[in-house]
Amino acid sequence: MALLTCHFFSEALELSTSVTVLMPEAARGQIGMGGSDVTGPPPVLYLLHGLSDDETIWLRRTSIERYVAERGIAVVMPRVARSFYTDEAHGGRYWTYLSEELPRVVQHLFRVSDRREDTFVAGLSMGGYGAFKWALRQPERFAAAASLSGALVVGGPRAAELHVRVPHVWAGADPAGTDDDLLTLLDRADPAALPALYATCGSQDFLLEAQHVFVEHAAARGVTVDAHVHPGDHEWGYWDRHIRDVLDWLPLRD
Repeated sequence: MALLTCHFFSEALELSTSVTVLMPEAARGQIGMGGSDVTGPPPVLYLLHGLSDDETIWLRRTSIERYVAERGIAVVMPRVARSFYTDEAHGGRYWTYLSEELPRVVQHLFRVSDRREDTFVAGLSMGGYGAFKWALRQPERFAAAASLSGALVVGGPRAAELHVRVPHVWAGADPAGTDDDLLTLLDRADPAALPALYATCGSQDFLLEAQHVFVEHAAARGVTVDAHVHPGDHEWGYWDRHIRDVLDWLPLRD
């Protein structure tokens, strides 16, 4: 795999930002690493970070590079600070950046597929929320989306806690009923038009109840979620193990 760190100016954010990218290589001479036989632009996974992290964290805490090497898939890891992948009430337009500007930048700077069947999104915690929000709001973009220990419920009683932790995002307003509320997005969704959805969470994780609420709400709306619960907590050992399950689940074309 080739590892690239790209610094560029974001018009949406009105500041310089960076993205970390893994690109497949055909090379097979590296000890302990396979190569890829993919020809043409590779499929791409947008891999989103959590609240306390940045675009480097998946590389620093997991072996994502090793896991994707033989699969021939590019991985794009953007930086979004503590934004909840949202156009903040007091801050940056991170939803606009993620959903509009970032894909254009990736297509302009990197040789990756732009086909829906080759495009995926996943994330952990805040990033699991971001992955499902992106998939539900722009289902035409993705073939599949996955949440690991996702913060999948942000409205109602949960909003009060989030206002303390990220007061700049919604500025005291309850996101329930808005385009930032995953349950509302499920209410509005056409189940036949959605990408495949996958959710996993640890049995000791404080966000497990949020996953249960999301999965049950989805089922009531005719939306299938491939949901899993395994022993574990809200920590990197769990995400390193189960990002491999996500990669195995992705509908990669032969």
